[in-house]
Amino acid sequence: MVFWENAIMAKKRVLFISSEIMPYLPESEMSHIGRYLPQGIQEKGKEIRTFMPRFGCINERRNQLHEVIRLSGMNLIINDTDHPLIIKVASIQSARMQVYFIDNEDYFQRKHIITDEKGQFFEDNDERAIFFARGVFETVKKLRWAPDLIYCQGWFTSLVPLYLKKEYADDPIFAHSKVVFSTSNDVFEGNLQKDFHKKILTENISTKDVSLVKEPTHTNVNKLAFHYSDGIIFNNKDIEQELKEYAKKLEKPILEYTNKEEYIDNYSEFFDQIMETKK
Repeated sequence: MVFWENAIMAKKRVLFISSEIMPYLPESEMSHIGRYLPQGIQEKGKEIRTFMPRFGCINERRNQLHEVIRLSGMNLIINDTDHPLIIKVASIQSARMQVYFIDNEDYFQRKHIITDEKGQFFEDNDERAIFFARGVFETVKKLRWAPDLIYCQGWFTSLVPLYLKKEYADDPIFAHSKVVFSTSNDVFEGNLQKDFHKKILTENISTKDVSLVKEPTHTNVNKLAFHYSDGIIFNNKDIEQELKEYAKKLEKPILEYTNKEEYIDNYSEFFDQIMETKK
């Protein structure tokens, strides 16, 4: 009995953060990984938690989302404005996994994800990304669930590595967490709001820490994530050369593109490699 309890306690914990997960959003390379990677890692003996934004196009009734009152109720201040944090949850029964949703009326109650019905990039996508990343951290703190590794994919999660290494570095829940950032084919044209880097600043995050995104292009937002990550995954074939060269200059572990048949095994080995390295 004691051995069994110790074995349970020894399970490594992996936190998955993605802006797209099937079946809540249509199938794409990212949403497919968001759906099947956590299940695969769980089946390999890890404990998992999974988060995504509660975009307005997600049908709550059909997907049986419900609010978790004990986790909701906090306000996050972004650009000097309070924004209530609402947490919802749903289950993918066939995978025996729950998905937590970060919700807010101002940022996510709209019928489109990143662009409007005319294909125009939402002007507040910078604040939406900030709210999402901070919302995940604050919710995991409330859950008192300390992850050994955080996996985040796509530019919408690109602030997670920065927050882990700067804003939450001294929090006992995240003190021993490693982070892996994965690229995606989610390129946006133009820039985020020009004061994006100022909105990220906190007592623990300085202007120097976010100098990479003074010009907040898709490329630079990814570079920021690379800079603060412990490992980098290229999960799309056509990653731009500038990002590849930047990642290699950092001399961090990199996992090259892996096909759909092999990625779960390869990601699992990569995660183990990152978790075994000293902080």
